[in-house]
Amino acid sequence: MKIRLLGKNLEELKKIVTDEGLPGFTAKQIAQWLYQKKVRSIDDMTNLSKAARAALAEKYEVGMIEYAGLQLSSDGTKKYLFPVKCTHRRGLNLGSSGQIPEEELEASAVEAVMIPDADRATLCVSSQAGCRMGCKFCMTGRQGFHGHLSAADIISQFLAVDESDKLTNTVFMGMGEPLDNYDNVMRTIEILTADWGFGWSPKRITLSTIGVMPNLKRYLDECKCHLAVSLHNPFGPERLSVMPVQGAWPIQDVIDLIKQYDFTGQRRVSFEYTMFAGFNDTKAHADALFRMLKGLECRMNLIRFHKIPDFPYETSPDLIIENFKTRLNNLGIMTTVRASRGEDILAACGMLAGEHNK
Repeated sequence: MKIRLLGKNLEELKKIVTDEGLPGFTAKQIAQWLYQKKVRSIDDMTNLSKAARAALAEKYEVGMIEYAGLQLSSDGTKKYLFPVKCTHRRGLNLGSSGQIPEEELEASAVEAVMIPDADRATLCVSSQAGCRMGCKFCMTGRQGFHGHLSAADIISQFLAVDESDKLTNTVFMGMGEPLDNYDNVMRTIEILTADWGFGWSPKRITLSTIGVMPNLKRYLDECKCHLAVSLHNPFGPERLSVMPVQGAWPIQDVIDLIKQYDFTGQRRVSFEYTMFAGFNDTKAHADALFRMLKGLECRMNLIRFHKIPDFPYETSPDLIIENFKTRLNNLGIMTTVRASRGEDILAACGMLAGEHNK
């Protein structure tokens, strides 16, 4: 099995070219071919000599995953299906071969969603096949955990979609909990923001999490990208009833940590709040959110719940959502209602599952 070049950073590419006896500058050329010119084959790296390409091709391949399925929503949203082979092994430790052994890989599938909006094209990417967090209102959490995606698998989602050259933003908000696959997600962000990579500003990237500590602290210390936190209920026992992670990392502890950081500049923090009728949409909930978030420069995104099987709650009525938004805004928390996109192709929040895992 050949080693994938995709997902390697510049330092790793420098080691590869050194090991192959190639000039040092070849590493940056390879990075540009991978992440800027988006080639599918080493043979396409035409400013490398034929001998260099032949030497690389003996051990290595680009390793991009092409999408295997595509659905188009009536609102223009597109959902892509990617076959993947993932691992339960954590981090970037691939062993002496530079590749995870085939016997450790599990065949699965993940979905990525491209959301067009005026002059923006946002890609919602997956970081795991399935999820270990078990949120009861999320289809991804319902399917259990199948494995972590490599950085190459995550980067493939950016490169393989039809809109690759038109993407303006990304959210790590697809399948999986990004902070539970920290090293591979951070490697992806490094590639996205490096001048030898995609060259994106951190302002174009948002990571969404339920609040996995201590990786949340690592992210806040090491990364300048935006943060979105899945809150959904300010009351601990109620949140625990639908989000088991509340038992390990209480939302108040998450908020207390976030308040130690400055969000008055370019980096932003927002909170995701799915509206469930009669469960988390009362005046008491709005007032508790205000008390919890008081003093923090943030935004609240209210999300209409998209019904899934065997979950007892419906989405809150539009009037209740509007009143909830108004109360939070009046209390000083900037609050908006997120437009539902791609519901007809099961691409909206909480609906991603991956056809191979259903």
